[in-house]
Amino acid sequence: MQTKLALTILYVADLPRAAAFYDAAFAFEKTVDVPVYVEYELNPGARLGLMPQANTRHFLGAELGSRTPSDSCPRGEIYLHVADIEAVVARLEELGAVCTSPLADRDWGDRAAYFLDADDYVIAVGEKL
Repeated sequence: MQTKLALTILYVADLPRAAAFYDAAFAFEKTVDVPVYVEYELNPGARLGLMPQANTRHFLGAELGSRTPSDSCPRGEIYLHVADIEAVVARLEELGAVCTSPLADRDWGDRAAYFLDADDYVIAVGEKL
């Protein structure tokens, strides 16, 4: 059986705030939009979900579901190839994403920039050199 990544879910502190950020930053097609979950199709077969951290207790359990990051260390990264990298970088900056590493040629063959969203997830945007 072949394994394929279908869905990545980010646990966020404030779902409306997070959804507004991702809507404005990337304009992905929204496939689910309910009060406790938002999901986007990034490209065929790949989806990104946003779920309130407080809503994770029913499947992570009360103890684990109540934990939140306390040391401000990023907990995950989304790496996206984009068509107009300068425009995406500018849009992320306008939306208040914190740049942790500016747009630069990287040794793995991409030109990329790194940002933090409001929940301290790393968003990397890149294009092939």
